Amino acid sequence: MFAMTTEEKIQTIVSDASKRLLSMRREDGMWEGHLSSSAISTSVSIFALSVIDHERYQKEIERGILWLRQTMKPEGAWGDSIESPVNMTATLLSYTALSHLHQVPEATEHYIRETLGWKDEAQLIDGVLAYYGKDLTFSVPILMMCALAGVISNWKRIPPFPFELAVLPQSTFRFLNLPVVSYAIPALIAVGILQNRRNKTLVSPVRELFVPKALRVLTTLQPEDGGFLEAAPLTAFVSMCMAEAGLKEHPVTHRCAQFLHQTQREDGAWPIDTNLAGWVTSLSCRALGDMLSKADCKALSDTIRQNATKRRHPFTGAAAGGWGWTNLSGSVPDGDDTSGALVALHTLLKGQYVPEVGAGIDWLIKLQNRDGGMPTFCRGWGKLPFDRSTPDITAHAILAMSLWCDALPDSLKSRCRKSITRMKSWLDKTMTNEGSWNPLWFGDQDATSQFRVEGLEFRVEANPVYGAATIIDYMKTAGITLTLDAKDFLLKCQNPDGGWGGNRGVPSKVTLTAKAIGALRHFLPETDEAIRRAVDYLYGRYESGTLYSREPIGLYFSRLWYSEDLYNPIYLLTALRPML
Repeated sequence: MFAMTTEEKIQTIVSDASKRLLSMRREDGMWEGHLSSSAISTSVSIFALSVIDHERYQKEIERGILWLRQTMKPEGAWGDSIESPVNMTATLLSYTALSHLHQVPEATEHYIRETLGWKDEAQLIDGVLAYYGKDLTFSVPILMMCALAGVISNWKRIPPFPFELAVLPQSTFRFLNLPVVSYAIPALIAVGILQNRRNKTLVSPVRELFVPKALRVLTTLQPEDGGFLEAAPLTAFVSMCMAEAGLKEHPVTHRCAQFLHQTQREDGAWPIDTNLAGWVTSLSCRALGDMLSKADCKALSDTIRQNATKRRHPFTGAAAGGWGWTNLSGSVPDGDDTSGALVALHTLLKGQYVPEVGAGIDWLIKLQNRDGGMPTFCRGWGKLPFDRSTPDITAHAILAMSLWCDALPDSLKSRCRKSITRMKSWLDKTMTNEGSWNPLWFGDQDATSQFRVEGLEFRVEANPVYGAATIIDYMKTAGITLTLDAKDFLLKCQNPDGGWGGNRGVPSKVTLTAKAIGALRHFLPETDEAIRRAVDYLYGRYESGTLYSREPIGLYFSRLWYSEDLYNPIYLLTALRPML
């Protein structure tokens, strides 16, 4: 029996991954994927439904409790997803929900008090606040849920949310030094109102005067299906606070409950977000390329064009022309999904210009921060980590603009080139000394590191391999020359088994190995030793039947982890198909 060549192994994987990806399309032609069920989403959802109307939602609550108990780790704790290691947030929220419902396992009680060391509520509060630092987007809602459940009793120790600031013009938010990120204004309002009513001070009556207008703002921010950002955690936090603030009958609370009821899965759990249909469809189009038929290209391009926002978005105030991560009503246009849609349209339309392209490029240019980098949702919100310019989104915008620049109208073409130049300069400044970048929305739970951004130090489960590989791929595909430092960094991170994890010495994963190959193929032939070993690793995973095993890599707001079933085949095809 003859040994397979590297090319034959690549062909085998590409054939298998393409069949898998094509088989996962919806009837309307888009891809929806499947996000992992989440302990965080499930715990806050059953808590919210219990607070809103326990009797009405008893079945949903019982199914959620059963899922939590069935997925609990042996030590009595939880991770964000079933595949995730135990962490503080998932465990505390699950403990709080089960405590409220009188269903706490003895092992969980022991874990909270002995392993986490939270023997009293002061330690619990300090631990949560320290874990999230200056960003109160998630820490304060967590503590509010603990207070509502009676896990903590000292409401005064919970930092207050200035809900009344939400009544000011949206354009002023970035100047107000708000304690939450740009997309958490609904939580700011609901949590702040509850705090003002439960923890009364001398100024509480004055603040109460702002409640009616703040509620009107909250109503305008809520999407048609009731789910803020299509996310169960944010929707549940808002609704539990509204209900406990005496607003159970408010339309916002009703729509939140309806969203939670409709998005519970058959297994009894909730995902971190409804779906990423827009994002994974864009990535799939690039991954498959010329494997898509002419009819498929026409149908997909029509769908993507139709999904571009047609009006100023009420949630962030973003102008029309961008794209969000899904075509559902709770989606919000952002920098990464807009770039992804533009890249997909270039693939599907073979570079033929359409008006939506010009609007999308213009939207990105207007999103660009003063520092030259590209943020996620809003320009100028640079005070908290999840609102700052980020390398992977910046490089994605460079790719999208570079692909379309020559086809743009002259006035837009000039602005596009200037924008690309500024983004390239920002990326050069933000590359680490070792030749990598730290992405914002993707991490590796096995890779823990520290890094500094603009003088501030962060300790996260960072993924510099993803950052370096993604930026190399985007920039080289755009025809832009890069320093070899990033390539050298990736080579130094390759594991003895031929694969890559998120950093040096971190266990290998299919998604990150594919990402690394996708970057290194721009520099190295398939006969190179590093490429050969990497393909051998992937082929070994194929033979063992684990090539598509779920790998938590997605990093949702405030460090919430998820896996997505489509990432493995998408990343494999994006990396390996161009090598054939």
